[in-house]
Amino acid sequence: MEPWHAQLSARRRELGLRQVDVAELAGVSERFVRLLESGKDSVRLDKVAPVLDVLGLRLTLVPVDTP
Repeated sequence: MEPWHAQLSARRRELGLRQVDVAELAGVSERFVRLLESGKDSVRLDKVAPVLDVLGLRLTLVPVDTP
């Protein structure tokens, strides 16, 4: 499975959107979208949620399989 940030970028391209388009639709800065797609380690969830909405994605928590 691709890293989460690569999935965001791939979905944006699949929808034919530019980073600036996603930023405008989500009410965040283009810089934030760039940082998010680059895999920035710390991000504000209140800013991530609108980006996911624009991309038609959702954040899901799943248990980690441990040996």
